[in-house]
Amino acid sequence: MNLTISRKSHFNAAHKLYRPDWSDEENEKVFGKCANKNFHGHNYDLTVSLTGKVNPETGYVYDLGKLKDIIKKEVEDYLDHKNLNLDIPEFKNLNPTAENITILIYDRLIKYFKSDYKLKITLFETPRNFVEYSG
Repeated sequence: MNLTISRKSHFNAAHKLYRPDWSDEENEKVFGKCANKNFHGHNYDLTVSLTGKVNPETGYVYDLGKLKDIIKKEVEDYLDHKNLNLDIPEFKNLNPTAENITILIYDRLIKYFKSDYKLKITLFETPRNFVEYSG
């Protein structure tokens, strides 16, 4: 029997959505306020979910304390209070959209889990806008 456990997290970050090969007008047309040349910020809410079998010895799917530490190291410490465009190497040539941030988080976390776990990332950019990714 598989169960899913989840851990919530939070980080704040600034970004700007734009393509340097487009004019300012084209960027504004496509990305709207998100193309602001002076950047803008979000209070991101994150849910990391792991699906797997319950270990009969511990009663855990996965130790939530360990999951908390992994999220802190790989997500919070890496992204919190950063300018994603300027401070995060993965976004040097990649737009830091909610979609791409979610994939980045997944890629930073998946290496910690054996293949018998299923990882799902849910990232809320606003209370009404969110992305889910399961690899």
